[in-house]
Amino acid sequence: MNGEPKSKSAQVRVLIVDDSAFMRTALSRMIALDPDLRVVGTAANGMEALQVIPTLDPEVITLDVEMPGINGLETLRRIMAQFPRPVIMVSSATLKGAEITFNALAAGAFDCVPKQLSTASLDILHIRNDLIVKIKAAAESRHAKEHAKEKNQPDISRKPPRAELPRKETSSLGAAIVAVGISTGGPKALEEILPQLPGDLGVPILIVQHMPAGFTGPFAERLNKLCAVTIREAVNGEAVRPGVVYLAPSGFQMTVDRSNHSTVICLSDQPRDQLHTPSADVMMQSVAAAFHSQAMGVIMTGMGADGAQGMNAIYREGGFTLGQDESSCAVYGMPRICAGMGILDRVVSLEKIPGEILRATRYRKTGVG
Repeated sequence: MNGEPKSKSAQVRVLIVDDSAFMRTALSRMIALDPDLRVVGTAANGMEALQVIPTLDPEVITLDVEMPGINGLETLRRIMAQFPRPVIMVSSATLKGAEITFNALAAGAFDCVPKQLSTASLDILHIRNDLIVKIKAAAESRHAKEHAKEKNQPDISRKPPRAELPRKETSSLGAAIVAVGISTGGPKALEEILPQLPGDLGVPILIVQHMPAGFTGPFAERLNKLCAVTIREAVNGEAVRPGVVYLAPSGFQMTVDRSNHSTVICLSDQPRDQLHTPSADVMMQSVAAAFHSQAMGVIMTGMGADGAQGMNAIYREGGFTLGQDESSCAVYGMPRICAGMGILDRVVSLEKIPGEILRATRYRKTGVG
């Protein structure tokens, strides 16, 4: 166990929990390279972490998934019960690691970062940028909530500025397809809303969820067990069907081709000039071009601006655009950009999104043409 006493600092205070001494050292060094972050301590297991948190008071914790004694999931549950704060799971991108990570996200983890195992060494340098960005986002999210509490006033997101905007005229048939862009906080959010959709949903849903390679397949399988609608990882060339939710696979851009009275999914490595692969912008722009006013775009919790251009394309084509409100977002980044652009027809809390999807598609009974 290693740590330093609590002191005032503008830097984000980070605690690293991992049973591997090499991993603790490697993570400490890469985090220390950023001037805005400071590692205030490390712990070799969950019990050590629970002992030092009150003294070190880290703002963000990185937590290994598989550890001896109490594992990462149980450690997370105890942290959330005793010392709630943002926790980022650092997980191996394996089937077992993915399933445990999803359970952790459902239990309140802020996000996850994959670590890749190889036969020769533990290659973790590739995760540095991802880890740094997520630590800063986690700290910012916590500070925003604490600031609202200190002022003893409700989160401004409870009065979404665009919730009462007049709705555009849409197709009398209703939306024929729904395109969803989501990132940080997405797995937990999707597990909450997708089970509320009926199995006879008359439209397909395409989702871009920013997720590490190797995680989208297991995540689709997990969701499919929870939902009445069919949920699967998208396959290149498959026909789009109503009542099916297609999750874009990591490492591929997902678009749609609407011709010959059918719609098929196209997966490729193009375009390559995107920050994210898959990109919500790429998917949504494709949906807007193919379905025009019969497209519905939904932008949800996540960091950055991915999805803004795609939502704008749907909005300009006369489709219906929906944004998640700030109070129900883990990170109010992607929806905030769209709200600022004035391209959201409606802003609602997470729990109301399924109802909005059903309302926008209620006249669509025959599926996609």
